[in-house]
Amino acid sequence: MTPDSFVETHVSEAEWSEVGNGVVVHRLYRSGPEPTARRALLVRFPAGSRWPGVDVHEPGPEDLYVASGTFHGLTGEGSVHGPGTFLHLDAGTSHSPWTDTGGELFVYYPEG
Repeated sequence: MTPDSFVETHVSEAEWSEVGNGVVVHRLYRSGPEPTARRALLVRFPAGSRWPGVDVHEPGPEDLYVASGTFHGLTGEGSVHGPGTFLHLDAGTSHSPWTDTGGELFVYYPEG
């Protein structure tokens, strides 16, 4: 393998943007053309925040890992997921996660 086969990004150096309600998305990795680019993100939610709008998983699925905090609504109303939880969400599903505690989600889109 060559050094170009590896990508290393520290979250403090990653491109980021606030998407609303204080939620900040750090872009850790992107490979390929839109809309099918594989992407890896760290999403930080302050306490009492909600993802703005509805996150629809298109064109592919979403994989996420709850790195910290407690999140509601990741798999539908009434769902609660804490640190250490991994979820796979099929293409075409959607959610609008929120948190009372604040926290971080690692999110990977294997197909865009």
